[in-house]
Amino acid sequence: MDNTELAILAEKLRLSRAEVEDFHAPGTEFRIGKAVRLREGRDVCLLSCGPITTRVLAAAADLAAEGIRASVLEVHTLKPLDEELIAGELAACGAAVTVEEHSILGGLGSAVAELAAERCPVPVLRIGIRDVFGETGPYERLLDEYGMAVKDITAAARSCLDLKTARRRKAGRRKAAHRPEKDNLG
Repeated sequence: MDNTELAILAEKLRLSRAEVEDFHAPGTEFRIGKAVRLREGRDVCLLSCGPITTRVLAAAADLAAEGIRASVLEVHTLKPLDEELIAGELAACGAAVTVEEHSILGGLGSAVAELAAERCPVPVLRIGIRDVFGETGPYERLLDEYGMAVKDITAAARSCLDLKTARRRKAGRRKAAHRPEKDNLG
């Protein structure tokens, strides 16, 4: 790692006083610009960064109980973004929900939405703090208050799947409308 990478890492580092569960497998290798796949799935991709990932994994488990297979990526560096892995997951799943415990403006959700727009247009819903002033308080309460509870993540995943289904139906209708009619001269 050179000094430029260290400066970027230090600039983006956020520290929390909250106790956080370790959700990575022992021996997980972290590399700048490489996301970590925590769960396989093909229905919707859930992307997160930092301690909120424990809630994302819980949401993926709840979705699995409903028969929804959610992929989970932990994106610990936004710049450089792991475009190859993320674009591959977007293409495979056809829908994505980003979850971040800070502003959705200029963060993970924005980066994934930009990537989707340029390389793999799929529905992307962003969970995080909307354009409002934040407040201080107990970590878990603030996450719930700002719409980052497990139930909020599962609801967003279902909504994103609805968008994916509606988009596919619409594309199917467009295809059918452009098929030439067979003549009956036979």
